[in-house]
Amino acid sequence: MKKFFVLLILALIAGIGLSLTVTFVTDTGGIGDKSFNDSAWNGVEMAVKNLGVTANLIQSYEQADYIPNLSAAAQVSDVVVAVGFLIQDAVIKVAPQFPNTKFIFIDGSINGIPNVESYIFAQQQGGFLVGYIAAAMTKTGKVGVVAGMPIPPVDSYMYGYEAGVETYNVLHGTNVQVISGYVGSFDDPAAGKAMTESQIAAGADIVYQLAGLSGLGVIDAMKNQPAGYYAIGADMDQDYLAPGHVLVSSLKRVDIGVYDGIKSVVDGTFKGGTILLSLNNGGIGISPMTYTKQLVPQSVMKEVKVLEQMIIDGKLNIPQTKEEFQSFQVPQITF
Repeated sequence: MKKFFVLLILALIAGIGLSLTVTFVTDTGGIGDKSFNDSAWNGVEMAVKNLGVTANLIQSYEQADYIPNLSAAAQVSDVVVAVGFLIQDAVIKVAPQFPNTKFIFIDGSINGIPNVESYIFAQQQGGFLVGYIAAAMTKTGKVGVVAGMPIPPVDSYMYGYEAGVETYNVLHGTNVQVISGYVGSFDDPAAGKAMTESQIAAGADIVYQLAGLSGLGVIDAMKNQPAGYYAIGADMDQDYLAPGHVLVSSLKRVDIGVYDGIKSVVDGTFKGGTILLSLNNGGIGISPMTYTKQLVPQSVMKEVKVLEQMIIDGKLNIPQTKEEFQSFQVPQITF
């Protein structure tokens, strides 16, 4: 019995020493974007709370920071969380140099490197749903998109949004138009605000932000507009940032991807490869519209529910590229 007790104490001490160290490397939008990076950091914080890991944070201020930041993180960590499509090439270069460190990569697909597990999202599905709502709610017949940079995850959101608008047009005999533009970065709220004001001047009364920290400028611009003008948030529920001025937010559960990735290391189930999060598994959705749901006709919300179920059932495939959008055909739908 005494020997067993000593072994138990040693096992507990060893267990304490085995606590995983996780380092989160941001993209250039950084912590404080109330969107993509903040959602990822929430996933790390959940892992600290629920899994007992230790967490560090390294901020990237420009793309040149990616390789040195990832290398520094890998030297002192069991797990490196790297977020953002633009950091993908850096992960591909750095991860093979640290085969004993696990990399969780968010927003792109890396296969063939055994210590990298990637999480991608069907963000076009969320974009579609909020696009449909925007088309139903516009009074001017024009809705906008302020995007960060023309990268696949952003374009996926945007073409899903345009498909949602097109679906509403076909089903309701309207002709809502989409105005879109890229500000060129994910860390310039002033540029996001200026482009939003330009789109409002061109007739848009609802503008979807797809620009990370730059997108906060979209929401800021809408605070000064009269009733009926709205921003649409992205990635996290951003409705609270300007209650009554954010119509809805498309949810991209980056936090779940980060948490699940870290948990796979803790559980010993880490396999590498790519994992897709979508409406089917709770990785995509829309906000509960806490401040605005009463403004949207119940008939529209019922239609959104039908469309959501059709997507889940594979009866409605949402485009995520320009080419797919150009060939998109609205199917027969009965509400």
